[in-house]
Amino acid sequence: MQQDNPDITLITQTAPVAATTHGGRAKCLQRLVRLNLPVPKTVALSFDAVHRIAGGEMPDMQVLLEPFGPAPLLCVRPSSEDPDWGGPGAVLNVGINDARYLKLSQTLGLRAAASIYLRFVQSFAIHVARLDPDMFEDVALDGPEGLAEVLRVYEDETEEPFPQDPAVQLAEVLRSMARAWEGTTARLLRQAKGAPADAGLGLVVQEMALGLGQGQGECGSGVIQLVDSKTGLPQITGRYLSQSQGRDALEGDASLFLERDPRGPSLQELEPEGFDQLIAHTRLMRQRLREEMQAEFTIENGQVHVLDGVRVARNARAAVRIAVSLAEDGIISRDDALMRIEPRSMNELLHRQIDPDAPRDRLARGIAASPGAASGRIVFSAAEAQASAARGEPCILVRRETSPEDIRGMHAAVAVLTERGGMTSHAAVIGRGMGLPCVVGASSLSFQPRRKTLMVPDGREFRAGDIITVDGTNGEVLAGEPAMLEAAQGDAFQTLMGWADEVRDIGVRANADTPADAQTARNFNAQGIGLCRTEHMFFEADRLTVMREMIFADDGDDRRAALDRLLPMQRADFIELFRIMQGQPVCIRLFDPPLHEFLPSDRAGHRELAEALDLPLSDVTRRVEALSEYNPMLGMRGVRLGITMPEIYDMQARAIFEATIEASKDGAPVVPEIMIPLVSAKREVELVKTRIDAAAAAVRNETGRDFTFRLGVMVETPRAALRAAEIAQHSSFLSFGTNDLTQMTYGLSRDDAGRFMSTYVQQGVFPEDPFHQLDIEGVGELLQIGAERGREARPDLVLSICGEHGGNPESIAFCRAAGFNYVSCSPFRVPVARLAAAQFAVLDKMNGKST
Repeated sequence: MQQDNPDITLITQTAPVAATTHGGRAKCLQRLVRLNLPVPKTVALSFDAVHRIAGGEMPDMQVLLEPFGPAPLLCVRPSSEDPDWGGPGAVLNVGINDARYLKLSQTLGLRAAASIYLRFVQSFAIHVARLDPDMFEDVALDGPEGLAEVLRVYEDETEEPFPQDPAVQLAEVLRSMARAWEGTTARLLRQAKGAPADAGLGLVVQEMALGLGQGQGECGSGVIQLVDSKTGLPQITGRYLSQSQGRDALEGDASLFLERDPRGPSLQELEPEGFDQLIAHTRLMRQRLREEMQAEFTIENGQVHVLDGVRVARNARAAVRIAVSLAEDGIISRDDALMRIEPRSMNELLHRQIDPDAPRDRLARGIAASPGAASGRIVFSAAEAQASAARGEPCILVRRETSPEDIRGMHAAVAVLTERGGMTSHAAVIGRGMGLPCVVGASSLSFQPRRKTLMVPDGREFRAGDIITVDGTNGEVLAGEPAMLEAAQGDAFQTLMGWADEVRDIGVRANADTPADAQTARNFNAQGIGLCRTEHMFFEADRLTVMREMIFADDGDDRRAALDRLLPMQRADFIELFRIMQGQPVCIRLFDPPLHEFLPSDRAGHRELAEALDLPLSDVTRRVEALSEYNPMLGMRGVRLGITMPEIYDMQARAIFEATIEASKDGAPVVPEIMIPLVSAKREVELVKTRIDAAAAAVRNETGRDFTFRLGVMVETPRAALRAAEIAQHSSFLSFGTNDLTQMTYGLSRDDAGRFMSTYVQQGVFPEDPFHQLDIEGVGELLQIGAERGREARPDLVLSICGEHGGNPESIAFCRAAGFNYVSCSPFRVPVARLAAAQFAVLDKMNGKST
């Protein structure tokens, strides 16, 4: 009768039930019915019906109850479109009343019948009548005595008898659950989980399989799944509790294991036939529903009933293993396995994470700048971090903001925490490149480096040496040292990545500045280095002094003398980099930062520098002040330095070419790519190209060896994008540096944006932090203009992005559509980019597009 009703539908194999109209639970129950599993009789109420119930329009209760007979005993469960959106709790034993209680007492025994009635009265009182749960705390009795006391409390508080009509009971339960779903609190909670504000709720009304009985066979309830939720490995998991209902087994200390276990009694021993049926049912669900499922079941007098099936909860490492296992077993395709993994969740496999079950003492929130988690003692300077590492003590480097001179301290620390900064601040970019957990923009903390203290909003004070934890995945700072889960890049991870590489159609390179970064990139199967920032090589202690001598030189000859000492160091770095990458492309960005970054900023540092250079303190102070700029990120840096102090680029070009010859002796010929930073005019490229060509000719003549290289431009000024046609005439490639390009397009400091960006996003000024997710409309249009004009002038022009956006799935989708050749990102984001690129290729295939 109800099978054809779109709003009140008896679930059969052919009933018109869909997840989009009745919710995921209702649709899953229909699938279980189609598998001929022992599912109790169930009626599904649609989203529309529940919405009307919330508004006071009740369905015909007699029609709704008709399939369940004259004396129904029912359970009501929520059925939202996505199980992760939640919903009101299930209500069991709807329909119990004094008459049914007496009958059940005769078949189940007085105590079991009282337990069923008592459970419903309490649930009805709290969730429907909205009585205070504390009223029932003093009811210590169970059985008939407890039931009588609970009924007395209910009638005293409501001043009316407990309803006896099953239709009235069910109507009140439905109304309560519908209104709870549409309440403000529930709506806000759903939206926080990503649900639309108007998400619908269905309800399923199911005949109870009691799980309680007396002397007629085993009775109880439990849950079962075939894999471990943390590892994804095959393992029969779950619990069972005799004489219980619902999910009592997960809460009770008397619960049994499912299969035989030396730690205690099991369902397999107690009810072997029922256990075998459950295993068979769950395996069938896996095979036919193409998913690892958790079954909620009841055993009633030895008879197994499957009440519900839900997708097994899982973390990222379990999700990867489950997807790969299903594909290897032929249940799903490899493409399907790829599509089941959220690319950003791969971070959980690449870094240590805080155990989700561990308690969290949260001190503050900031921007989750680099994923992973680590615990250590607080240090406030790079020197203290190095000293701590030398003692073998893990430490957290805490700074107002980091600068290039903090890199050694970052290498020594296990995590970084800064008061200022955003997604593309120095700490964030370097942290991601090193795979170092990092939280930036934690402005609610009061940093006091001189006093070596950290004040927390709740008034607590942390000093140098105290232990804290930085959770760079969630942007949290915690007190103490919670339990961790180790990174997990096992066979399943490698298999999935191999499948991704088979289908993706855009290259993925890594941004790598050191041999260690390059090795990480190689381990993650990056297709070369898309950005090597050479300036980071100059901050080692033995090089920094020579670099400062070069900065203080009075003329070109003196600069060359200092750079001649840096040349062999730089050449050695490049040789090692080329050898690690084994013939894969390595794109080296020439020197970029303003020179003041290599100079100390305080008086004590000036004095040390004066001693090192054997100069009067006044000369050092005067020169440092002369090099300072009002806005150094828009000043004398990048190609501007290369043109005004050409000796720097001359030295770097020679180091690259000599390293190319040396590295090519041992393996595949190296073809380096040399990238000119911060270009805004064609003439800049012409000037630098002339000198680089001259350096190449000189090295060829001196060595008698030939080699090839490619010269390109890093597009990070709006003008370079607009004039790409001119610039491309002298360039083999254009690589868009989206960090600086975003900064210059918005006129917004990437280091200071974190102070107000969350407010801007919340108020809808920007849909997302443009330093975190590429601004497709604004910055993206500049990329498209640059790409189109560049390719018009030079059809074989190679296009890429090498800013931090390169690892974002949204950016990869944009780059594929715009015809870019590759993206480049931090080494630890390479797997994320590889998977995201594969998923877009699969989507195109599914949609019938050619790739």
